[in-house]
Amino acid sequence: MTSPRPETRVLMVCSGNTCRSPTAEALLRRELAAAGITGVTVSSAGTGAQDGEPASEGAYLVALEEGVDLGMHRSRRVTPDLLAEADVILAMSRSHLHRLALLGGGDRAMLLTEYAGEEGDVADPYGGALDGYREAFHHLERLTRATALRLGEVR
Repeated sequence: MTSPRPETRVLMVCSGNTCRSPTAEALLRRELAAAGITGVTVSSAGTGAQDGEPASEGAYLVALEEGVDLGMHRSRRVTPDLLAEADVILAMSRSHLHRLALLGGGDRAMLLTEYAGEEGDVADPYGGALDGYREAFHHLERLTRATALRLGEVR
């Protein structure tokens, strides 16, 4: 009898952990559940986050419009220990990758866009109009759908 494969731990990373990464975390969970993919846990953190902050108002409102509740989210800062616990670290921008490398993310860290088969960064809507949050939300929806499928292939 073979032992079950250990759980895959995915960490989503942005700057403040109040907008892109918590949205990506919630969307990836939703996509994994919709695809029936088990054995994957998803969390998020920020390279410059202050621990304990709620999701930004724009991210919260747009997520609610789309049926996703970020009301329980609280931010946390990326630490070397947190990175050591993750199997896959998905960053929103190249600046986050640089910081993750300094903290020990190694080859487990890459851009979410690249993991999902696209190029570039995920634009940061923080502090802008709700339309920017909506654009980011729909971009993250597409990226997390592709990410869930890729994670399902390696399970």
